[in-house]
Amino acid sequence: MDYKFLLNTILKYKKQGIIVVDNNGDIIYLNEINGSIFETDPKYAIGKNILDIFDGMTKKDSTLHSVLETGKPIINNIQTFYTFKGNRVTAITTTIPLFKRNEVVGAVEILEDINDYSKLSKRIIELQKKEQSKLMDANDYRSNGTIYTLNDIIGEGLGVKELKKKVYKIADSASSVLVYGETGTGKELVAQSIHNASYKRRKKPFIAQNCAAIPGNLLESILFGTTSGSFTGAKEKPGLFELADGGTLLLDEINSMDIELQAKLLRVLQDGTIRRVGSGKTTAIDVRIIASTNTSPMEAVEKGYIRRDLYYRLNVISLNVIPLRERKEDIRILVEYFIGVYNELLEKEVYHINEECLGKFIEYNWPGNVRELKYTLENIMNFVEGNEIHPDDLPEHIKNYNGTRFTDNNEEALISDKILPLKEVIEDIEKKMIINALTETKGNRSKSARLLKIPRQSLNNKIRQYHIVENYKAKY
Repeated sequence: MDYKFLLNTILKYKKQGIIVVDNNGDIIYLNEINGSIFETDPKYAIGKNILDIFDGMTKKDSTLHSVLETGKPIINNIQTFYTFKGNRVTAITTTIPLFKRNEVVGAVEILEDINDYSKLSKRIIELQKKEQSKLMDANDYRSNGTIYTLNDIIGEGLGVKELKKKVYKIADSASSVLVYGETGTGKELVAQSIHNASYKRRKKPFIAQNCAAIPGNLLESILFGTTSGSFTGAKEKPGLFELADGGTLLLDEINSMDIELQAKLLRVLQDGTIRRVGSGKTTAIDVRIIASTNTSPMEAVEKGYIRRDLYYRLNVISLNVIPLRERKEDIRILVEYFIGVYNELLEKEVYHINEECLGKFIEYNWPGNVRELKYTLENIMNFVEGNEIHPDDLPEHIKNYNGTRFTDNNEEALISDKILPLKEVIEDIEKKMIINALTETKGNRSKSARLLKIPRQSLNNKIRQYHIVENYKAKY
């Protein structure tokens, strides 16, 4: 082993500056770090006296000359000197004498630029502040009923950036918000982000209620609360508006709320007061309403699912969460993000996705949007072997996707050559779906409306329109 070569290699990658002098103070070795301390090339310094390298330095000032004279080391000394170019340098130095047969034959000095420590210190302080800020943010929303902030909206495309900008701008507004997006695009994530971006409301409750999940008469008591005796078994109980006072109430699938209840919601938005079911007393509330729908708001208005006057009141601020198929530039980022999530959750070590596989992800149309992508990756991550995701790991419907429809083993579904009027086809499909829903619920219209995710009143209208009652009774 060539120990001189080994030593030179090690010293080459050391971040400290190292200088070795003989007993006269002449330089016999110099290891510069990025030219930041000595400001000279080692080949020009070798053979020169240490006092010639540092401008204005005397023997009295030099730690190397002091160690040569006393034979005692000087540890972690902070000293300031000037290079021969006249630049001021402050360094932490450790200077050690070199002995041979009990005589000082030279000295070695190790220098570390204190500016590096200053930069490191500043960086540490910045990181601490950042972490403290994150902790404060987390503490702000940890117990307010949310789990998402703007940081959870993943993507670098223009659509995502514009959405985040809008959220920041409207976060502290008192105006209602209408969020429109297909199923799985992350409408509740956006709603929670608005709440948590608000300095005014973030420490107050965030409450979400799906309007399609509960019958209209029950939803009214859930939203507005009840008074004792207002109906059989009723007790004094606050509604979601009271519970969300000072915070935010998300009304998901607002297009499924009964029209009569929408009128009462409109009064709340206009007056800022609520009245419990069965009570004559009004209570002032400060709640920001965010409504969401997975169908076009104007289409819902035209079909009578949303009152026109309520739409205008809710649509003061409108946010459109674009589907994943329209922001495919974000698919790689989302895939890498979810791989990281499931690596930790499932204790996997997947570090890469095959480019062909990623191409399949980008080609696929993602009708279930980000939610579908997320759970597709969870499925893949449960079964993948090794450190990379390959096309063979993909579900069949993605692997065999041909750009327009799903295929099973690459066999195209047969398409009829007969083209019917679009209105006739839509009416026939609607009629069959309503009959199937009534069959499933044994004729219960409220349950059928919830299954179909339409207001009960709309279901009644369509039953009359298509004469389904007679057909239903005759058939079942």
